[in-house]
Amino acid sequence: MQQFAGMLSEFYDKASTILGLPDISMSWVDVVEILIISFLFYHILLWIKSTRAWNLFKGILVILVFVLIAAIFQMNTILWLAQNTLNVGLIALVIIFQPELRKALENLGGKNLFGRLFNINRTDQNKFSDKTIEELIRACYAMGKVKTGALIVIEDEILLNEYVRTGIDVDAILTSQLLINIFEKNTPLHDGAVIVRGDRVISATCYLPLSDSLSLSKDLGTRHRAAVGISEVSDSMTIVVSEETGKVSIAIRGQLYPDVNAEFLREKLQYLQNRNHEATGLELLKRRLKNGK
Repeated sequence: MQQFAGMLSEFYDKASTILGLPDISMSWVDVVEILIISFLFYHILLWIKSTRAWNLFKGILVILVFVLIAAIFQMNTILWLAQNTLNVGLIALVIIFQPELRKALENLGGKNLFGRLFNINRTDQNKFSDKTIEELIRACYAMGKVKTGALIVIEDEILLNEYVRTGIDVDAILTSQLLINIFEKNTPLHDGAVIVRGDRVISATCYLPLSDSLSLSKDLGTRHRAAVGISEVSDSMTIVVSEETGKVSIAIRGQLYPDVNAEFLREKLQYLQNRNHEATGLELLKRRLKNGK
């Protein structure tokens, strides 16, 4: 790092000699600082482009061009208006884009960088078994054959307690017969979502947030939008059985996979089952110390 900083400093010295720039000493701390700012600025631009803020950003650029023209030609009225509306405009932006800002912070918190290092994440004992995978697949395609609608959320590391509280406690071992009975038409628990934690169905008739993504087809119903909505705010996986067509779809990380077969569903469930099983930094250190002893 020091060698890289020295190269940058040497390059800047040569450029300053040619262009007449002021002499500035550069250390490895300055290089790290530049890299961090570049990383943050890049991700902020990506976030702006992927939300409604992109059109707003282009509008702000147009306004800044007008303000720049007003400053060049000394248009005092326009400059006075721009100066006095700046503070109010910043507060208005925070209010208008509160959902996008919340989602961005949730995504940042979902990185779990410190959790992976210090083993703060949930333990593997909450992961579901191979038997649960087969029971889920059997239930979904059995319901699909008779066109019974279903919405099953499989919890991962982010706890879904706020959505669990909206439903009715079940806390039972997951079996295909249980799921089929829950989603049977005209039964007390068939309306809403089922939330699965580990090998147990913990709650039924749960309310989920609906996605407002414009990329989703207009033909999709409430179940599919709820499946995508919960996958946007958590790392869960949601299985949807369509009541109209009987097709099975899954939603992961805000993306909907429509009309999947049993093998594809099994692969995704196994991926979710084995995710985050790798050892954390402290676990690796403990193993090395143990082997050394």
